[in-house]
Amino acid sequence: MYGGLLRKISGLFKKLFRTEIRFLRKGRGPEKDRFSYQREYIDFNIKSGQKVLDVGSGGHPFPLATHLVDLYFDDNFHRGGEKLVTDNRDIVKASIENLPFKDKEFDFVYCSHLLEHVDNPDKACEEIMRVGKRGYIETPTRLSDTMFNFTKIKHHKWYVEFLADTLLFFEYDFKKQKDTGIDDFFLFYHSKWNNPFQRLVYNNRDLFVNMLLWENRFYYCVFNQKGDLISTNKRKLLNHKYL
Repeated sequence: MYGGLLRKISGLFKKLFRTEIRFLRKGRGPEKDRFSYQREYIDFNIKSGQKVLDVGSGGHPFPLATHLVDLYFDDNFHRGGEKLVTDNRDIVKASIENLPFKDKEFDFVYCSHLLEHVDNPDKACEEIMRVGKRGYIETPTRLSDTMFNFTKIKHHKWYVEFLADTLLFFEYDFKKQKDTGIDDFFLFYHSKWNNPFQRLVYNNRDLFVNMLLWENRFYYCVFNQKGDLISTNKRKLLNHKYL
């Protein structure tokens, strides 16, 4: 009797929620940090004694950083409500577009989930390369912005794509800022219960974030809402190549 009832209930869940009773196992819950998944994909290769800068350290400072930078000490709008985390490391209040450091002062510059917020991504990229010898950049993909409804919050000014060693910045406009209209994906991802969408994200992180490990320099192209290329550091390289 109970077996038949459970089968009926399970079938109902499959039809209505596209899930199964067996998925009600303990899940991962709210994500506590980004370094946990980043180290599965990236070999940061940071040596002891090296000087490491985390730009936009926010609520999840890079564990290997020796120095931290953040612009918003009090306002947490850009951090989604998270408080700024500080510890015994040096922390400086500054904009990524004007970093108060010497050229190549840092062995490694870490910049995670910041460039999609800035007013001038070209200036930000130039500053990262100016103060660092190598580093790591991470941004959400447009798929991530849409599914998790970050577009409607309006604090992401750009969506970013990677092509080889080049960052492509596209300015959001009203039409592109359309979200799913539901919070289901966000809730599934942060759920305390194991579910298919949570596993999809954790097993395919590169669908939801762009990850770039760079050395010496990287390239960028910035496009406005009209599709015009308004800034790039590849012009001189291309001109030199074909002259």
